[in-house]
Amino acid sequence: MGLIFEGKSIAKYLATVLNFEMQKNNRREFIKSAAITGSAYAVANSNIDVFGADIVKRQISLGYDNFAVRAMRWNASELIHYAAELKCDTIFITDFGPFEKLDDEKYLQNLSTLASGKGVKILLGSWSICPTARRFKGDWGTADEHLKLGVRMAKALGSPAFRVVLGDRGDRLSEGGIEARIADTVKVLKRNKNYCVDHGVKIAMENHAGDMHSTELVTLIEEAGSDFVGANMDSGNAVWTLEDPIENLRNLGKYAITTSLRDTAIWESENGVTAQWTAMGEGSVDLVKYFDLYQKLCPKTAVNIETISGFNRELRINDDSFWKAWPKGKPKGYEEFLKLAKKGKPRKAWAPPKGVNKDKADQDYQKNEIANSIDYCRNKLGLGLK
Repeated sequence: MGLIFEGKSIAKYLATVLNFEMQKNNRREFIKSAAITGSAYAVANSNIDVFGADIVKRQISLGYDNFAVRAMRWNASELIHYAAELKCDTIFITDFGPFEKLDDEKYLQNLSTLASGKGVKILLGSWSICPTARRFKGDWGTADEHLKLGVRMAKALGSPAFRVVLGDRGDRLSEGGIEARIADTVKVLKRNKNYCVDHGVKIAMENHAGDMHSTELVTLIEEAGSDFVGANMDSGNAVWTLEDPIENLRNLGKYAITTSLRDTAIWESENGVTAQWTAMGEGSVDLVKYFDLYQKLCPKTAVNIETISGFNRELRINDDSFWKAWPKGKPKGYEEFLKLAKKGKPRKAWAPPKGVNKDKADQDYQKNEIANSIDYCRNKLGLGLK
């Protein structure tokens, strides 16, 4: 049992003192005074960081999306081993490429057993199931055949959900607009509801590459049936649909069954707003506020980090042609998006160091971004079960 002082543990008492001192001194002066007075005891012997802020252990599963390390070209077994190396609770394999066999139940079950032995749970995903979307591929048959294949694979792997997408921002300009593509996707889902339910696998639709605003994804989920369709919530993609990631979470949280999350730096630029996806803790998003809300809305949904860092994309909102993709006008939460942009400062895009092989530089950069992100989530945000 810890030492008790006036009915409180020493650690909690000193944490209160630290927070009071923070109100009187700036950080540098506070640390100096802590060293002099011995308040540093609380830093070493309580669950607070050096600035007196509580680190809340959230008991939310933590893992990574394999697209974060796409340059490694790892197979499923290698992805599982890396998840274990990072002490992750989950590995979200969001495409079929890492699997040596797709419709071989024994092979997939062996992967599940391998992961389980390392304390890792596999989640599965793939690409578009909208037959009229730009990104739809016929590699796995029709949209229905693709969906059913993924459901069978998910069941064999022990994944409770199968992540799919509609398309990308270009589909907003297609004939009938995004509403028509949503309607086509809903038809595919409804036709296969019994198949999904019979296999015990839910479908996680992602807000992907600027295709759907969170409110539009909610419409898709509700029309298809929220009893078997939910959201794969992507905080980085939210910015591409003119959303503050916290507002995106507010709309999608109760539907979220899987996630692909990252931080984003965002700032005002010549033609509108520019965004750069970043490692966790290096962007503009208030991640403590984000995960406080996350814990209220979807604490049983694993946090999977998908760092796709380093490049800049300008959203040319000052150009009238930009709004052709938004015929109904500015979306819900647009003002919060602008407020976030006003706080940001421009950043340069990442580039491989001169004289370094690009493939090797990409691999090192991607591994560094995801490792730093997992570390930040665990040690600064209190995520993870291990």
